[in-house]
Amino acid sequence: MTYRAPINDMLLSLKHGAGLQAAIAAGHYGDFDQDITSAVLEEAGKFATDVLAPLNRIGDKNGIRLADGKVTTAPGWPDAYRRWTAAGWNGVSGTEAFGGQGLPMAINAACTEIWSASNIAFGLCPLLTLSAIEALDAHGSDELKKIYLEKLISGAWTGTMQLTEPQAGSDVGALRSRAERAGDGSYRISGTKIFITYGDHDMTDNIVHFVLARLPDAPPGTKGISLFLIPKFLVNADGSLGQRNDIYPSGVEHKLGMHASPTCTMTMGDHGGAIGYLIGEENRGMLCMFTMMNQARLGVGLEGVGIADRAYQQALAFAQERKQGKANGKKGDGMDAIIAHPDVKRMLLHMRAMTAAARTICYATAVAMDIAARATDPKAKSAATVRAALLTPIAKAFSTDIGNEVTSLGVQIHGGMGFIEETGAAQHYRDARITAIYEGTNGIQSIDLVTRKLAANGGAGVWALIGELTAIVGKVEASNDPGFGTTAPKLRDALDSLERTSKWLLERLASAPNDALAGATPYLRLFGSALGGCMLAGEALAARDDSHGDPARYVTLARYFAENVAVQAGSLERTVTDSAEAVNNADLVLLAS
Repeated sequence: MTYRAPINDMLLSLKHGAGLQAAIAAGHYGDFDQDITSAVLEEAGKFATDVLAPLNRIGDKNGIRLADGKVTTAPGWPDAYRRWTAAGWNGVSGTEAFGGQGLPMAINAACTEIWSASNIAFGLCPLLTLSAIEALDAHGSDELKKIYLEKLISGAWTGTMQLTEPQAGSDVGALRSRAERAGDGSYRISGTKIFITYGDHDMTDNIVHFVLARLPDAPPGTKGISLFLIPKFLVNADGSLGQRNDIYPSGVEHKLGMHASPTCTMTMGDHGGAIGYLIGEENRGMLCMFTMMNQARLGVGLEGVGIADRAYQQALAFAQERKQGKANGKKGDGMDAIIAHPDVKRMLLHMRAMTAAARTICYATAVAMDIAARATDPKAKSAATVRAALLTPIAKAFSTDIGNEVTSLGVQIHGGMGFIEETGAAQHYRDARITAIYEGTNGIQSIDLVTRKLAANGGAGVWALIGELTAIVGKVEASNDPGFGTTAPKLRDALDSLERTSKWLLERLASAPNDALAGATPYLRLFGSALGGCMLAGEALAARDDSHGDPARYVTLARYFAENVAVQAGSLERTVTDSAEAVNNADLVLLAS
C-alpha cells in the first residue's frame, strides 16, 4: 500500500489548531501569503507518493553497505536525493540570502511529516541537515557561512550531528574527543563518535560534520565543550573540493529498524587529525549544539507523527479489505470486512486521534518557533520563545510515544499478517522504535519539561497556555453541539488535573526534587493528553465554522480523544502525586538478592 498525504487534515491542523492563521493575521509573518501553503503541501505529497514511498520497502530490504571506508545506500536512493534537491525541497525554510525559499518553519514542519510518513529513513538525512543549517546560521562566522551555508541549504551537501561516544551518551560532558589549535586558526580533531546518522553516504559529494570536542585547557564537563565544523572533503578557495579530511566511517550499526539510514562509527585523527573550524566560541559548544538539538527534537517528533499516519493509512486499508467473522446485527451470507467490528473501529479511531493530536502539538511548536524568530514586537517575540521552549519536549516525547503506540496498533489490526514482514506493518513498528531515543530520550525530555520549562518564571508559561486551552473548552460548551458529547467536561477535568499537578511539581522541585523527577514522565503524558485534546476540539470548532470538508468527522475525532485519552489525566495526576515514594524506594526491589 502506498502513502497519500492527508492534506486537508494537515491544513486544518496547521492553520487553526497550531495557530498559523492567527499568527499571520497578527502580522508575525510579514507579507507571507498563506494561500501558498496548500500548494506546497500538495506538491510535497506528490513527490512523497511518486518518489519516496516506493523506496521505503526497498531501503528496508537492502539496507546499506560499508566497504573501503565508504557507505553505499540502497538502490534508487542517490537518484531520489538528486531529484529531491532539484525540486528545491531541502531549501523550503532556508534563508533567501543563501538560496533558500524563506518559507515559514511551520510549512517545512508539515513537509517533514510527509517525508517521514513516506520514507522515514530517507527523511532523516534532510532533517539533520536542517539542524546543521540552523547552527551554522546562528553561530558560524561570516566566512564559514559563505563557504558552506548555500550548499547546505540547497542540499548539495548534507550535515551531521556528532555528539555521542562510547562512554558519553546522554552525559555529553563525559566526551573525550580532543581538539588542538593549529597556527592558521583551524583545529585538529581526534577521537571516535558512535551512532552518527548519515555519517557517510553516496548521495552527495561532500558531508559537513558538526562535532563536539574538548580543547586541552578546557574546563571539565559541559562547560569545556566546543563545536567544530569538519567537512568530509576540504573546500578550496574557489569553492571546489580539495583533499579528503581525516574523518572516516569505521563501522556501521545493524539495527532493529531504519535499515536504509546509515548509522556510523566515525573515526578522526588516524592521519594527523581532522581539520575543523570553530563554531561560536571556544568552550561554548553546548550553546551552539542546543540550537541544533531543539530543531532536531521537533523534527524527530514529526517523525513520530509521520510514521503513525503511515501505519494508520495501511491499517485502515487492510481493515476494509480483510474479511473475518460476521459483524453483530449483519444479515446475509459470507464474512464481513473487519472494519465492521467495533473493536477494530476503536483501534483505528484511536490511531487517527492520537496521530492528529501529536501533529497539532508539533505544528504549534513550529509556529511558536517562527514567531520567536520573525515577530517585531518584543512582547510577542518573548512570549513565543517561552511557548516554543515549553512545547519542544512535549512535541518530541509525546509524538514519538504516539508513533510507537500507533504502529503497534497497526500490527494488531493486521493480526498474524502484521507479524509478517511482507505486509510492511512490522517495518513501521521497527522504524518507529528509535524515535523515542533520538535527540535525548523521552525520559530526558520529561525531566527537561519539569525542571526547566515548567519551573521557568514560576510556571508562568504553563499558566498562560492553560488559560488559552480553557478558552477553547468554553467555546465547545457555548457551541451546544450534541456531537461533542461530554468533550467539554472531560477536557475541563483534564486541564484541572494539569494545573494541580503542575503546582504540586513546582512545590516538590523546591522541597523534594526526587519526587518531582519520579513523576516527570507521567506528567509529560498528562500534559500532552490535555493539550492535544483541547487542540483537537479547537480544530473541530474551526471546521464547523469554516465548513472544512465534513466537520462532523473532526467533532467525532475530538470527542473520541476527550472521552478516551484526555480522560486519563486524572489517573496520571494520581500517578505523579501518589507514586513518588514507591519509585524512590525502588532499590528495595531492584537490588534485592
